[in-house]
Amino acid sequence: MRNLHKISASIDEFNALIMRLVAWLSLGMVMMQIFVVVLRYVFGPGSIQIQESIIYMHAILFMLAASGTYLADEHVRVDIFYRSMNPRRQAMVNLFGCLFFLLPFCFLIIYSAHDYVALSWRVKEGSRETGGIQAIYLLKTVIPLMGGLLMLQGVSQIIKSLGILTFKEDR
Repeated sequence: MRNLHKISASIDEFNALIMRLVAWLSLGMVMMQIFVVVLRYVFGPGSIQIQESIIYMHAILFMLAASGTYLADEHVRVDIFYRSMNPRRQAMVNLFGCLFFLLPFCFLIIYSAHDYVALSWRVKEGSRETGGIQAIYLLKTVIPLMGGLLMLQGVSQIIKSLGILTFKEDR
């Protein structure tokens, strides 16, 4: 079980690093939005590429932050019963939720995104806007990446839950 704990800790560290890195996109979005407003209302012209870059950063932030949000236990959950449960029952709920909901959902995301992303790469899909970012295929690549990172975090949660259930460990 010690090796599993190392695997879980490594996954947690990796997703925490991803979370810290993508958190900077929040600042980037704010700075770019200020720049767009100043550019448009002070100097006149706008920039489709800068506006699209804000959308790209927003999408990347939310998709890649999903696993870090799950790691931090800040995801959406109906806490009516969960918070009053003892750690073993919480571990059972987490284990059941990961095995029967989270992992199949992540697999579905990865599986269904495969053809969607592959086609986008094949045609090197770009913006429909003149002067837009011509790399939508790169943005779409983040979809299966999100599923993979979330799946990894689910595996880490399963390991932690099994540790609590089999060895009566606390979180």
